[in-house]
Amino acid sequence: MVAVKDSAPRFTPTEYFAWEEQQLERHEYINGEVYAMSGGTINHSEIAAKFNRLLGNHLDDSGCRTLNSDARINILETDDYSYPDGSVTCDKRDKSNTQYIAYPCLIVEVLSDSTEAYDSPLETLRERGEKFYRYRRNPILQDYVLVSAKSISIDIYHKNDAGEWVIINYRTGDIVELKSIDLSFSIEQVYRGIVFE
Repeated sequence: MVAVKDSAPRFTPTEYFAWEEQQLERHEYINGEVYAMSGGTINHSEIAAKFNRLLGNHLDDSGCRTLNSDARINILETDDYSYPDGSVTCDKRDKSNTQYIAYPCLIVEVLSDSTEAYDSPLETLRERGEKFYRYRRNPILQDYVLVSAKSISIDIYHKNDAGEWVIINYRTGDIVELKSIDLSFSIEQVYRGIVFE
């Protein structure tokens, strides 16, 4: 999904929540401005659904919550809110809030040409990786997962025991490991049935 600046006026967070309830589409909220979330491709949608299903099946009855792209995340220590393609929270502080979560241990973004510059932390923080830069300030986040919609490719930014972010690249034939939720799976599970252009 891609965020496109909307022509709406600047809002406080409370005004944003009330305004967005009246809208037909979702909007991210960054620095008082709203950005409409545009639709993705069929592959994007199917890959996100498969990934979230893997997470949900693994965490069923665990006490953790698996959320899809309809769930907002508050970017900790800010009044900003975004909609990743998937997330997991096991934090009790997120149990009672019905509008957003603030303490995810895992965030999933499915990348496409239009979203890669904002979602991916591969180059400069201003041009690429702004989202990761903002997310990683959250001390609870352990895995930031970038899933390609163009090829069999998953990159995970994992926070190790020393608090350092390390990148792990997975490609065809690999077993993906999500340490934050103790889940391992074949990368092909996410891409089964996907036809790339």
